[in-house]
Amino acid sequence: MSSEEIPSVALDAVLKKSSTLPKVKECVRGYDFNDGIDYSALLSSYKLSGFQATNFGLAIEEINKMLSSRDVPLNTEDLDTTETDPFIKRKTNCTIFLGYTSNMASSGIRDTIRFLVQHNMVDCIVTSAGGVEEDLIKCLAPTMLGSFSLDGAQLRDRGLNRIGNLLVPNDNYCLFEDWVMPILDELKEEQMSQHTVWSPSKIITRLGEKIANPDSICYWAAKNEIPIFSPALTDGSFGDMVYFHSYRNPGLIIDIAQDIRRINSIAVKALNSGMIIIGGGVIKHHICNSNLMRNGADYALYINTANEFDGSDSGARPDEAVSWGKIKKTATPVKVYADATLVFPLLVAETFAKKFHEKNNHA
Repeated sequence: MSSEEIPSVALDAVLKKSSTLPKVKECVRGYDFNDGIDYSALLSSYKLSGFQATNFGLAIEEINKMLSSRDVPLNTEDLDTTETDPFIKRKTNCTIFLGYTSNMASSGIRDTIRFLVQHNMVDCIVTSAGGVEEDLIKCLAPTMLGSFSLDGAQLRDRGLNRIGNLLVPNDNYCLFEDWVMPILDELKEEQMSQHTVWSPSKIITRLGEKIANPDSICYWAAKNEIPIFSPALTDGSFGDMVYFHSYRNPGLIIDIAQDIRRINSIAVKALNSGMIIIGGGVIKHHICNSNLMRNGADYALYINTANEFDGSDSGARPDEAVSWGKIKKTATPVKVYADATLVFPLLVAETFAKKFHEKNNHA
């Protein structure tokens, strides 16, 4: 039986010679479980695993760059002696902005964020209305685990609100109303008697003081003089309460102008700036836009599942922010396409928490 020659076109196509790589590249490899179970080594191996695992590894490096810059002591000339607002006053060599959407406060990520705020590991927070109220409401009553597949109509009949696979009984919001209404009365009274001009960040500080619960992000932010900005503070249950309050005790005024001055001043005064943004929407843009005031952040990390193909800011990659001057041209920003409930605690474990416990164990 005669044999035919392999067509040369097929050989050339399949066995095309590779060109020499311009420089040595890292080889792809994963974690070898024959070495035992070492979670830190496992997470360190992500950088060489490819795909989003590599982005996760780069995210660890980006956060550690922020922390290394943050550890540089402030020189005497860098101390800001003119600023009277403690929430604006420069505290470190690298000001870290943390942004997160409300679902993060609804989920267990709230406790990860609380750890960062409790130990003064971030300097400025931006969140949505839900990011504030869900934190506070959890101090009054718990959020429960449910299922993504629960029927919405049946839940409505039972007074249960679904956030993904989480359930929040409507009674929780009734408790929030009972708790927050007297505070709104106090704000209105101080506005009238002391001419206090309330902004969202000042209101959130007061709410954190009032909740007086160490499980709360807002509590620790107030205690540690870390501002929480929420430019859309009325877009949630707190807005519902303001609406009801406007009938019961009309006249409360909330000024957003002083908050844009406040957050932009924090960015302008920062010697170096880092952004960690979980999710998209207003929280992402508000942090990026404040860093435009200083011609861009030095470090940036995005964590979200959105894509850029619809032109939304939520899905935009960091390079788009570079074009606007919101991230510096010299920066090495990272975006991790992932559910933050999966990756953010691991990122914190390999950066903030590792550094915190190493420091305390050596103390």
